[in-house]
Amino acid sequence: MVNETTAAARPSIVKKFLINTLTGIPAQSTVPKLTMRMAIASFYFCMGFSFASWASRIPDIKTKLHLSEAELGSVLLALPIGQLITMPISGRLVTKYGSRTILSFAILLYAIELTNIGWASQMWQLALALFVFGIVGNMSNISVNTQGVLAEKIYGRPIMTSFHGVWSIAGFSGAMVGLLMMNLKLTPHQHFFIVAALVFITVLIARKYLIPGTSAPAEKKKFFSRPDRVLVQLGIIAFCSMSAEGAMFDWSGVYFKEVVAAPHSLIIMGYATFMIMMATGRFFGDRIIAQVGRKRMLQISGILVLTGLMISVVLPYLITATIGFLIVGLGVSSVIPAVYSAAARSSKIAPGMALAGVSSIGFLGFLLGPPLIGYIAQLASLRFSFAVVALFGLCITIMVTKLKVMD
Repeated sequence: MVNETTAAARPSIVKKFLINTLTGIPAQSTVPKLTMRMAIASFYFCMGFSFASWASRIPDIKTKLHLSEAELGSVLLALPIGQLITMPISGRLVTKYGSRTILSFAILLYAIELTNIGWASQMWQLALALFVFGIVGNMSNISVNTQGVLAEKIYGRPIMTSFHGVWSIAGFSGAMVGLLMMNLKLTPHQHFFIVAALVFITVLIARKYLIPGTSAPAEKKKFFSRPDRVLVQLGIIAFCSMSAEGAMFDWSGVYFKEVVAAPHSLIIMGYATFMIMMATGRFFGDRIIAQVGRKRMLQISGILVLTGLMISVVLPYLITATIGFLIVGLGVSSVIPAVYSAAARSSKIAPGMALAGVSSIGFLGFLLGPPLIGYIAQLASLRFSFAVVALFGLCITIMVTKLKVMD
C-alpha cells in the first residue's frame, strides 16, 4: 500500500518539477521563508523609493513647467484621484488573478509611469501622468500588502510592520538620492529612468520568490449590500491615523516655523524626528505586537498620537515640540500595518478586497487631514488645529477598544 501511494504521488511531483523548471518559478515549499520575505520587502522598497524620487523633484518640475502654487496644487490632486478611483477595482483584480501576478505587472507600470512624469512638458501632460501614476500605484499597494499579509500567515507571527518600515527607509533613501541627482545636475527624466531601471532589475530577480496563487474567493454580495462592520471600524481607525500622518507630512515645517519659531536651519527638525521615529517604530512594532497583542498595541498608539500632539500644542518650544513630534511618529508607526493585518484576517472577505475597502476609508484621511488643518488654522489658529488632530489619536484608542475581534 505504501509503494502504491508513493507511485501515485510521483506524477504530480514530476509535473510540479517540470512546471517550475520551465517557468523559472520555484515551488513555494522550496523557497526559504527568509528569501520570500526579502523578495516581498524589495517590492515595498521599490514602491517607496519610486514615490520619494518623484516627490524629491517636485520643485524642479514646478519650475520647468512654470506652475504657480495654485496650479501645482491642482495638478497634484490628479494622483490621489487616480488612487481613489482604482481602489475597488484593485481589490477585485488581486482577488481574481492573485497578488503576485498583479504586483509583478503593476510595479513595472509604476516605474514606466514615473519616467512619463519626467517627460511631461505641459501642465495637462503632468496631470495625466500623475493620474495614471496613482492608478498603478494603488494596484501595486493593494497587491504588495496582500503579499505581506500572506507572508505573515506563513510565518505565523506579526511581520507586517517591518515591511512598512522598509517602505519608510526607501522613502528616506529616495529623497537623499533625489538630492544627489539634483547636485549632479541630472534632469528629472534622467533621474527617473535610473530609478525605473533599478525597479525592473529588482522585479526580474525577486518576482519568482513571491507567494503564488490567488486570494480566497470573495463572498458574492449585492452591489448595495451593507458593508462589513469590522472593516468599517478598521477603516475609521486608518482614517484617524492617516489624518495625523498627513498633518505631519504637510504641516510640520510650517508649525515649527510659525508656532515654534525655530531657527531657519532647524525648521525641518520636527519632520525629521517624526519620520525617523516612524521608521524605527515599524521595525520594532512586530516584536511588540507579538508580546502585547495587536489590540493593545493600537490602543497605546492612539494614546501616543494624542500625547505627542498635545505636548507640541501646550509647550510649543523647540525641544518640547520636537519630543512631541517624535512621540507622534512612534504612535502612528504601527497603526496602518496592524490595521491591514487585521482586515485581511476577515473570514468573509478575500484579503485583497478587505485591504481595498479599509484603504479607501483610510486614504480619505490622508487627503482630508491637511486641508482640515488649513481651514481650522484660518478660523482659529495653527495650534488649535493641531489640538483637533490630536483628538484623532483618542478616537483610535476608543475605536480599537470597541472592536471585539482584533488578534
